[in-house]
Amino acid sequence: MPEPVKQWWARRQFSRGRAVPYDVGTYRSGWAAYPELIRQYHPELNHGIVLSQVPLAADVLLCWECTAGHRFAATPTEQRERPGQVRRRSAWCPECSALARPQPVVLGEARPLPRTPRRPAPALCTKTPDVPAGTAFVSECAPRPASAAEGRLRSGLVALIEFDASVNAVKVSRPFFRHTEVWPDIVLPELRIALEYDTVGRHGLEHVGKRQDADLRKDRALRAAGWEVIRIRTGKLEPLGPHDLALSSVGTKSIARIIDELRVIRGALLVDAYLR
Repeated sequence: MPEPVKQWWARRQFSRGRAVPYDVGTYRSGWAAYPELIRQYHPELNHGIVLSQVPLAADVLLCWECTAGHRFAATPTEQRERPGQVRRRSAWCPECSALARPQPVVLGEARPLPRTPRRPAPALCTKTPDVPAGTAFVSECAPRPASAAEGRLRSGLVALIEFDASVNAVKVSRPFFRHTEVWPDIVLPELRIALEYDTVGRHGLEHVGKRQDADLRKDRALRAAGWEVIRIRTGKLEPLGPHDLALSSVGTKSIARIIDELRVIRGALLVDAYLR
């Protein structure tokens, strides 16, 4: 049961036997992946406790204030999961989210709205070829690369490793957003390794909260199909898997670290056989 921040802080002081249970900056690296939440948090609204003193999974009600001036109480977990599938900055505030949704206009006498029948589950895409799980192929459904950094990473890898750069999808056995295929940013079919390039985006909405949950689902689907995943995590994003790399940019040293991690996964003998 979440408790008010003052009560939570007093209980932590007692259980840890310290006047300051968590030093300032203890959880700074974890919160750095949520720049919008950093902007919404104000110590003066939370008895002087700064955000970097609050564990990301703490069961405590904190007071937040969005850029529009709305104040509301929410736990750290509720706030981190709030963006959902939308890309608006207002998605971090429940009141802004409610205002962003158009409300039905009822003219005359108010009558109960007819019950909307439940929609059937969307059918799976039929464009995925009927191939065994784990097969890499060229998909017509895969989105085009949108990140310039991702393009530089691809070019750097093509210059050093021989692989079919046209392949953009992997067949999986479990449905993933109406498809039985997933689209890693870079596919290395010869090594059965998928590379993902993750940033928080301009407004801090990418690869956090429920979007991070989708990333984990995608990684599990790939591993179930016999593949391994390397996520290049930038912008203070924490690694999600055993082979993820925290990198600040794409360069020669970064690509060298990726190749070293390929050797860790598949062995130097196999990986070096594909080096140019």
